[in-house]
Amino acid sequence: MAIKHLTETIINQIAAGEVIERPASVVKELVENAIDAGATRIDIVTAGGGKNLIRIIDNGSGIPADELSLAVSRHCTSKLTDNVHDIRALGFRGEALPSIGSISRLSLKSRVADADSGFEISVNGGRMDGPRPTGMNGGTIAEVRDLFFSTPARLKFMKTDRAEASAISDVVKRVAIAFPHIRFSMTGSDRTPFEMAATGVGSEGMLERISQVLGKEFPENAIGIDAMRDGVRLSGFAGIPAFNRANSLHQFAYVNGRPVRDKQIWGAIRGAYADVMSRDRHPVVVLFLNLDPELVDVNVHPAKADVRFRDPGLVRGLIVGAIREALGQSGIRATTTGAEAMLHSFRPGGGFEPRSTAPIWGKETVSPGNLNYSVQQSPFRPFESVASASSHGNGFAETVQEFLYDGAAALSADARASTISAPPELLAMPLGAARAQVHANYIVSQTDDSLVIVDQHAAHERLVYEALKNALHSRPLAAQMLLIPEIVDLPEEDVGRLVAHAETLQRFGLGLEAFGPGAVAVRETPSMLGEIDTQKLVRDLADEIAEHDTSDGLKAILDHVAATMACHGSVRAGRRLKPDEMNALLRQMEATPGSGTCNHGRPTYIELKLTDIERLFGRR
Repeated sequence: MAIKHLTETIINQIAAGEVIERPASVVKELVENAIDAGATRIDIVTAGGGKNLIRIIDNGSGIPADELSLAVSRHCTSKLTDNVHDIRALGFRGEALPSIGSISRLSLKSRVADADSGFEISVNGGRMDGPRPTGMNGGTIAEVRDLFFSTPARLKFMKTDRAEASAISDVVKRVAIAFPHIRFSMTGSDRTPFEMAATGVGSEGMLERISQVLGKEFPENAIGIDAMRDGVRLSGFAGIPAFNRANSLHQFAYVNGRPVRDKQIWGAIRGAYADVMSRDRHPVVVLFLNLDPELVDVNVHPAKADVRFRDPGLVRGLIVGAIREALGQSGIRATTTGAEAMLHSFRPGGGFEPRSTAPIWGKETVSPGNLNYSVQQSPFRPFESVASASSHGNGFAETVQEFLYDGAAALSADARASTISAPPELLAMPLGAARAQVHANYIVSQTDDSLVIVDQHAAHERLVYEALKNALHSRPLAAQMLLIPEIVDLPEEDVGRLVAHAETLQRFGLGLEAFGPGAVAVRETPSMLGEIDTQKLVRDLADEIAEHDTSDGLKAILDHVAATMACHGSVRAGRRLKPDEMNALLRQMEATPGSGTCNHGRPTYIELKLTDIERLFGRR
């Protein structure tokens, strides 16, 4: 077949295949044009998921009559100078309108401020008609009907009207976050009307716009970010680790005001939350990167969804460092959604029915010798003794405990309440004073204005994990030597991996060496872990090292080794703690960054405000 020039219509349809993937792509291009025109109000109307109708109305500067024909021609734009790297507008290629006109019935009406009337031009499957006068207010109206009518094969790849309408909503919301001074509205036969009022400029206006998109829960569970490094500024908001989602759809990133879905940025966000969130959960973040246009290339993707930074390491380091610093400085925080979910689970007015006629006291007794308890000798004691917790008293009546536990086993709901008021100093602490332990797993504490419920296993797991990580950069953890070495049989490959990382494991307090070709001898275990199942711990460590043992996976290995050891060594559910232990655990949680979640991203505590509790009982 001979080589020949393609027709202008075919060229535009090929360009449309790159730029216009679905109706949401059309909306994105037209909304960006409206923003570049300085609009403060943008109305979006759709029908049939955008396949039948898309209408964008704005009050921007408009297009002069003599430029309308250029606006729908290829490679004609007012947004680009002679320097292709100095891009300061959302659009710049001049391909969107001609591409849309080649695969649909496009009508473009516009009126500038000083014109007597508006003008309209039509593009039907690539054929231009106009411009001609029309009556309208100032601004522009872009109307797209019968999308893909000239390329019907593309319609076979479209999803349902509801799915396409949802994609349009997502695109508009992503753009709207970056421009809080613009009012957006979405209406149509395929959707519920939705409006985002203009909120103004500044951090408060931005946060209000974000709450319009993500809901009122986000501002209550987010931390402000503002950092700068080598001319690159990062601002925005990062959700606390306990406030997470099952997918990454609630992650918003902007480069010089342009919404992007860039893998480098997503990877940096994932790395920032790696230590505080499970791998199958995703944080909720809104980040804005502002830098010189010369330092970023936005012309690397047809839909401008990806960007390329001149120094990607700088950007990644800025994102990871800023988020981690913000999370560390925010102190201990619990997500408000956890308390709300707990409040919703209650049903006021419900009656009580006995579940069993069993006697109150069980048959099993507790040996009086168990009451001779010492915090310092407990294998489950916190790593550092907190003198302040015990010096002010613990708020527990020892005589009441002796009465309850001398000669009778504690109930499952092991409430160790006290008639003595907790010291004001402890009540003023973020996690308050421990008042009880229920079901041998949950610590109930009291603050000046709230009730706190702590998952002792999840909380201690986070504390152990942080201590293990610190051991890599400071002195090694203290180890306790086993009287008789523990021999663990393993495949020869696992033995080799463990021995290769023996020096690192020694810093964690785990001393082992090869014991023949198919076994290792464990001679020391971390003293902070107390009594552990050495066999299971070593096998789990071997599996983690095998999974992440790559040339660039040293940090991943260390993180997973620390997480595995922390899970094995933390206070187990079912372990009854004494008052001093509970208060010490609370104080150490307050002093440990990221202790609001465990290593797997689950919350370590839930806080119920007194006002919420009073509302449950109809007092408010």
